[in-house]
Amino acid sequence: MSGAILTLAGATLTARPSGALWWPAARLLCVADLHLARSERLARRGGTLLPPYETTETLERLAAEIAALAPARVVCLGDSFDDPAAGAALPPADAARLAALVAGRAWTWIAGNHDPAPPPFGGQHRTECRLGPLTFRHAAEPAPDPGEVSGHYHPKLRLPLRGGAVTRPCFLADARRLILPAFGAYTGGLFASAPPLARLLAPDARAILTGEPSVTLPLAALA
Repeated sequence: MSGAILTLAGATLTARPSGALWWPAARLLCVADLHLARSERLARRGGTLLPPYETTETLERLAAEIAALAPARVVCLGDSFDDPAAGAALPPADAARLAALVAGRAWTWIAGNHDPAPPPFGGQHRTECRLGPLTFRHAAEPAPDPGEVSGHYHPKLRLPLRGGAVTRPCFLADARRLILPAFGAYTGGLFASAPPLARLLAPDARAILTGEPSVTLPLAALA
C-alpha cells in the first residue's frame, strides 16, 4: 500500500501520497479542502484571473484515488467548493464527473467555512461525522476527544536543501488528532510551524509529506 501507515484512536490509517486519507477497515476515503471552482469564484468576484482547469485536475486526482481503492464511503472535510455558488457554477463536464463519483457509494459532505450549505450533488451533508473511534470535522478543535480528523489549514512544510528548499503539503499528526493537507489545486497552505497550527499540536507531533517517497518527520526537530 502506497503511503505512510499511522494509528489514531486505535484505527489504522494510510496517509496517501496524494494527500487523501485511507481507512482500510472501514473502506473509507477522506479528502480535505477540494475548493472546487476556485478560479470561477475569483473571476466572478473580480479577483485574480487563473487558468480555469483546477477543478478538472482535482476531480481527476480524486477519481484516481477512488479507482485505486474502491471505497464504500467518501468523506469530504469541508471547503469542497470555493463558495456557496460554486457547485452550481461547475462546467457541465466537471459536474457530470463529480455526480458520477458520488453515485453508488456513501458520500458525506462536511460543512466548511466556504461552503456551509449542502451542494447539489447528492450525499449527506453534516457539520461533523463520527464513525467508530474517529470524528471528522472541518476545523480542528482546541481540545478534541482522541480521534479527530480535520482539514481547513492546508498544512505544508518547507525543507531546506543544499542550494535551496522544497515545499510540500503535509499531514500533521499527534496522539489525538490528524490534520489533512488540502487536496485541491490552487489552494496554497499554512506552514506547519505557524502559530495557529503550533497551538493545536502536541510536542511530539509529526509531519507526513505528500508525494513520493513517503517521509515522516518530527516537527520538534524541524522547529
